[in-house]
Amino acid sequence: MSLDPRHYDVIVSPVITEKATALSEQNKVVFKVRPDATKPQIKEAVEKLFDVKVKSVNTLVTKGKVKLFRGTRGQRSDVKKAVVTLEEGQTIDVTTGL
Repeated sequence: MSLDPRHYDVIVSPVITEKATALSEQNKVVFKVRPDATKPQIKEAVEKLFDVKVKSVNTLVTKGKVKLFRGTRGQRSDVKKAVVTLEEGQTIDVTTGL
């Protein structure tokens, strides 16, 4: 099994929040991904990097908010997230890293 360096580019980081942790009980893992990443690319990257079987991938784009910093308007970046559902019996421990 060859590891393609592009798989590392597709997945930016795991999302470690209360909501993402609650989803892990339902065999789901949340990742930040590249804005141009497609569902098949995300599925392939997760399967190759973590050696698990993926059941499905759902994606969402969180639009960046306008924030004030010392009176200056700033714009947060848009973030694309992927909720990856794993097959039964498969797990990913995102706290250890790759």
